[in-house]
Amino acid sequence: MIYFDNAATSFPKPPEVQEAVLRALGEWGNPGRGSHKMAIKAAEGVYAAREALASFFDCPDPLRVVLTPGATHSINLAIKGLLRPGDHAVCSNLEHNAVYRPLERLAREGKITYDRFAAYDPERALSEEEICRNLAAKLRKNTRLVICTHASNICSCALPLEAMGRLLRARGIFLCVDGAQSAGRLPISLERMKIDALCLPGHKGLFGPAGCGALLLGENCLPMPLLEGGSGYRSFSPDMPEESPERYEAGTLPTPAIAGLMAGLNFVEKVGISEIEAHETALAERLKERLSSVPDVKIYAPERKGSILLFSSGRYPASAIGEELDRRGFCVRTGFHCAALAHKTLKTPETGAVRVSTGFFNTRREIDALADALDEIFQNGI
Repeated sequence: MIYFDNAATSFPKPPEVQEAVLRALGEWGNPGRGSHKMAIKAAEGVYAAREALASFFDCPDPLRVVLTPGATHSINLAIKGLLRPGDHAVCSNLEHNAVYRPLERLAREGKITYDRFAAYDPERALSEEEICRNLAAKLRKNTRLVICTHASNICSCALPLEAMGRLLRARGIFLCVDGAQSAGRLPISLERMKIDALCLPGHKGLFGPAGCGALLLGENCLPMPLLEGGSGYRSFSPDMPEESPERYEAGTLPTPAIAGLMAGLNFVEKVGISEIEAHETALAERLKERLSSVPDVKIYAPERKGSILLFSSGRYPASAIGEELDRRGFCVRTGFHCAALAHKTLKTPETGAVRVSTGFFNTRREIDALADALDEIFQNGI
């Protein structure tokens, strides 16, 4: 199989990631749940991961790196922990369901209101200034939180976080960022971008295993906890600790996944974000060039450059194209990609679209093989 579904999870994982997971399984105990050597070794490894994440994303304090099961958990913790009854929130028109559904549920329950701003317009390119104006137009006196994706999961569109962060910081509004598609591919700095909460998965651009992500909190951002339970800290108290990260990490941490995440982060630092981005973008651009001349194929957000290419065909539904590619040995993703708002914004067909997401381990030969397969499919039929 040739794998082009890296926006869902990166594959393959670097050998050092696999080795780190196995090492943790064989050597680590439960951090914070004992004073014996294995528990201490695990605690040291977990803290080292916090330090690495804080350094990489310019977070002011490793203790504000909260380890979670993944980006969706982090997003829910931020949204439900920061918003209060009567608050107003704003998101973009490119959001994943991990953002859209929690906001929609809170709104339907009458707890909050929220609006969406135009971060992308399929009819014309929006400048950074226009995006910020669109955002500012949706802000109210009771707006407490703006939560948005950094980079879309269905097209290569990234938002101007630095300009947005300045705007929101001046108004005292929290900025929460979904970094699912950008972490490990695009530079992210909590300090420079004025981000109050950064939500990360470990298993995508950071090359870690599934089961571990992070929520990085700025200095003045302290959400209410989403879960309560044992933290290995102040066990006689009926309440969760006030301090981060114990306040948010109820239950046993996924230590093997944390070890793998740290190894993946080290891999990204060794290779370099700019090298990873350049390689993945060049491959996607190569495919875009090949597909642009194919009749009845529509490419979405063609003016944007990145690792994700979304297209549909006037002849075949996306699912049929995906199934035929699977038979030919290619892994892509079809449908709506858990991103209803983004698909509505891009105006994809009722059958959805085909997403090709390149990764660092893909090659130009693999891209050409995919393009050749698509040529055959559109010329000869399914």
